[in-house]
Amino acid sequence: MKILTIKSAEEGAFFDRGRKLAKLADQGAVIPEECIISFEDPSEMLKLLSAARLALLKSIKEQPGSITALSERLHRDRSAVKRDVDELVKVGIVTVESKTLPGQGRMKEVRAGAQKLRLEAEIL
Repeated sequence: MKILTIKSAEEGAFFDRGRKLAKLADQGAVIPEECIISFEDPSEMLKLLSAARLALLKSIKEQPGSITALSERLHRDRSAVKRDVDELVKVGIVTVESKTLPGQGRMKEVRAGAQKLRLEAEIL
């Protein structure tokens, strides 16, 4: 996925977008490749994207790695980073993939779910 948009929007905007996409599909037109995570309440979006989680996302985008490596880079407790990664995985912002290390077994690597992350907030 190239772009992931996280934004605040009313319920009506969600259904309007669905109707537009359905119309494009009916016309046989190309449906844009995009992913949108939408929150009705901007405070819920800010709760998910705390300052610590935004720093974690930046670190993951710069260099994917294990939870241990991320916690060391960010100078944070490993269990706190694990909790944050779990929350970001739930909504699809990051992914965790099992990776084989030659001669060393396996590790779980945390990666960004998209090349670009766009944040949009609107106070309604």
